[in-house]
Amino acid sequence: MTWLPFADAATKEVPLSRLLRLSLFQVTVGMAMVLLNGTFNRVMIVELGIPAWLVALMIGIPLLAAPFRALIGHRSDNHRSVLGWRRVPYIWFGTLMQFGGLAIMPFALLLMARPELFAVGVIASSFAFLLAGFGMHTTQTAGLALTGDLVDEEHRPRAVSLLYLALLAGMMLASLVIGSLLADFSPTRLVQVIQGAAVLTFVLNLVALWKQEARQPAIASPETHRPAFAEVWQAFTAQPVTMRLLTAVGLGATAFAMQDALLEPYGGEILGLSVGATTGLTGAWALGALVAFALSARWLSRGVEALRIAGYGGVIGIAAFLLVIFAAPLGSPLALALGAMLIGTGAGLFLVGTLTTAMALADSKTAGLALGAWGAVQTTFAGLAIAMGGVLRDLLSGIAVAHGLGDTLAHRSTGYATIYIVEIFLLLATLVVLGPLVGQTPAAARDAGNGAGGNRFGLTEFPT
Repeated sequence: MTWLPFADAATKEVPLSRLLRLSLFQVTVGMAMVLLNGTFNRVMIVELGIPAWLVALMIGIPLLAAPFRALIGHRSDNHRSVLGWRRVPYIWFGTLMQFGGLAIMPFALLLMARPELFAVGVIASSFAFLLAGFGMHTTQTAGLALTGDLVDEEHRPRAVSLLYLALLAGMMLASLVIGSLLADFSPTRLVQVIQGAAVLTFVLNLVALWKQEARQPAIASPETHRPAFAEVWQAFTAQPVTMRLLTAVGLGATAFAMQDALLEPYGGEILGLSVGATTGLTGAWALGALVAFALSARWLSRGVEALRIAGYGGVIGIAAFLLVIFAAPLGSPLALALGAMLIGTGAGLFLVGTLTTAMALADSKTAGLALGAWGAVQTTFAGLAIAMGGVLRDLLSGIAVAHGLGDTLAHRSTGYATIYIVEIFLLLATLVVLGPLVGQTPAAARDAGNGAGGNRFGLTEFPT
């Protein structure tokens, strides 16, 4: 299995088979992301006729948990357990919340399709989205931190990246399977698919967690020093590059996420694609991200700085959004699929680059905080972007169709295209923020000292 990207993250103490088993929790998170961000928004907008602004807000609900990821990571760093575990309790209860949210989700959605029960359906669906969201974020934050505990400092960033490869693989497989199962849509089939995903989530997370974390007496001891969150956070953010890195993460996350709730409806409403075909767009996105992980594995092994890889992702993202924009006037599903794949590639490169840099800013005692801070910024801004994208699309499409922007733009695709143009400008801003950071991170300094990287032209030479 040495051909796998990041396969060299394995060590004698933590072999690849154990890392791959641990990565199953990322597969379930990826499956939930396909349901929440892809399938559900298509079904609610097209099949159930729910306004896109409401759908976008509901899809953004799980990301309300995002600002708490840094706190969750810190608590798992310093958790006191009589069983001697730090990460296991958080992964376990996160799994239960994830399972519960998915289990009640289909019934809540179907209530929204009945006018007399619409309000009840909105409340129930909001609760289900919130429960699934808190479960996903808790499981993922603690699981990534557990990976940081198991793998030594040299292999830690690559091991965490291997788990994100599993996330994208899970998304791709889930999109293909769910898309085929829902090709002939019916309410009964929707219930079967989502509840099946809930059961699979529970089983896979249990297998992933089994005998991964060793029990440590110091964790159960009341004498073990447990610093306050504010104290650790202040020390973490005091590092010179931390806040600028988090700003770049926020901008990039916003740029890549504004279209998350719109890509499948764009294919269905503007190009007339079926439910299965539009769910396949999420698979194309995941395939592009898998390509990004393979490329980043090769580049990291050759000494390319992580933030350069993040910058490459931004450039590819700009090209991807241009392809998606032109898919409508060209009437080309192929251009849309290629654009979706390149969005995944750009987002994947950006994710690996910024995540690896964030890991370099922390030690094993604060791995949960570092990953939580990165995840908190990334998912919070992504959630706001998803909600903002849906609202702006409805507003701009309504104005355009009413000929408020002239006869030339009097089409519903105008709202979508405007969102993609905004994302292009956000990616340009992200490159401006990233530029001065290249060569300034602790990892880059170590590589320079070892003669790695060479004198290649990159982001640090861009005029910023």
